[in-house]
Amino acid sequence: MNVSRDNFLYAMETSRVLHEPDRRIATFGETRFQFQLISELMDRSGEVRIRSGEMEACKPMLIRPTPDMEWEGFDEESREKLSRLLDQLQQQGMDLAFLQYGFRFRRSAVNEEIVKEPIEEVSGRLLEEVRRSGNPMLAILEGVDDTWEVALVKFSLEMIAQSQSINRFDLQRKKLL
Repeated sequence: MNVSRDNFLYAMETSRVLHEPDRRIATFGETRFQFQLISELMDRSGEVRIRSGEMEACKPMLIRPTPDMEWEGFDEESREKLSRLLDQLQQQGMDLAFLQYGFRFRRSAVNEEIVKEPIEEVSGRLLEEVRRSGNPMLAILEGVDDTWEVALVKFSLEMIAQSQSINRFDLQRKKLL
């Protein structure tokens, strides 16, 4: 995906989640989300592309900085100062742990279909279908056709934001955080 900064920002602003999955990113395993992404064709009026595929959210990794961790690219004096600072912060009771998230997008799993309907009708039909099926892992997204992957990035960021508190709670409950 070779996208200019302006095109990326425009796609981030205009992309939206029409239907979010009922589930969040699992704390202790991988999570597969299915998506249907609709976009109006840039060069043809009244035609919409529907892309269907899967995204996989990796199990969130708990990262805990330690005083003896490696500080790549820092000289010896800086490493010692950083280690002492971490030690002081931890002695003051500061929790420096954070969750690292990762997504995998398997492009080979994407199917495309072009329909000759207004985008409002397509989105309405897809929303009705997901309500009927009750698929808890399906997201319906709307994006810009030539930068459609940006809608997936935005969806990923939103899922991370919505999952963090649940993941932290699960880790605290298991006394891992």
